[in-house]
Amino acid sequence: MPLEVFGDNPYKTLISTILSSRTKDEVTLKASKRLFKIAPTLKELSKLKESQIKKLIYPVGFYKTKARHLIKLAKMINKIPNTKEGLIKLPGVGIKTANLTLNRAFNVPAISVDTHVHKITNLLGWVKTKTPDQTEKELNKILPKKYWKDINRYFVSIGRQYTTKKKLIKFFNSQGLL
Repeated sequence: MPLEVFGDNPYKTLISTILSSRTKDEVTLKASKRLFKIAPTLKELSKLKESQIKKLIYPVGFYKTKARHLIKLAKMINKIPNTKEGLIKLPGVGIKTANLTLNRAFNVPAISVDTHVHKITNLLGWVKTKTPDQTEKELNKILPKKYWKDINRYFVSIGRQYTTKKKLIKFFNSQGLL
């Protein structure tokens, strides 16, 4: 996962997380590295033109929109917020991105629910929800905080290996979990 490479750097973690949406990890990592070589800080990012950012981050999914978000974000703040509320006010940052940034960059327990976490926790019967936002709220109630940081990493890994519901069921049955 691209986030692991950038450790606890809030700027690089947030930007990489924004870039990662609907994009393969390998593509995200290459785009992030190209961008950070030219703009290693928020201040440097704010000096770039949108067209430069587009070229640097291409071919990430929705690169034109993400470039627009990144330039707005860089001009809005001098420091990456360390609260969910502060992060979700930024362009291109939703709950999942905010939670991943809090987890990785600030070591704040938060559950980041993507399609894998949503699908797998429903399959396991931990929750019965229709949306990732609902899943996050329910998991916050039932999952001990010590697991919040790692659940996304684990379930994304499982979801990528077992890509269909049938394969997931077979895997979890083999582990005695279903």
